Amino acid sequence: MAKGYWIARVDVTDPEGYKAYVAANAAAFHKFKGKFLVRGGAFEAPEGVPRARTVVIEFADFATALACYHSPEYAAAKAHRLGRAEADLIVIEGYDGPQP
Repeated sequence: MAKGYWIARVDVTDPEGYKAYVAANAAAFHKFKGKFLVRGGAFEAPEGVPRARTVVIEFADFATALACYHSPEYAAAKAHRLGRAEADLIVIEGYDGPQP
C-alpha cells in the first residue's frame, strides 16, 4: 500500500506566534504517526515560485494522512498558524508502482 504525504510550502509572517503552531501540531503528528522527511533546510528552486519553507510529512497511507488533517488535534494546531503564516498544503497519495 502506498504511503500518504503532506507537502507544505510556508512563508512564516509572525515567527514568534508561529511557535505555538509548531508546539501544538506535535499532538496530531504523534497520534497519526507522521514522520518528517523534510522540515525546512537548504534548497534551490530552479523553477516556479518557492516559499521560504518546505515541509514533507510521511504517513502510513493516504487515508491516515487525510485523517490527520481533518482531526480535532490538527484543527486546534491550525488555529495557531492562521494569521501567522501563508501556506500551501496538499495531502497526496504516494507512488508504489514500478520504477525506471
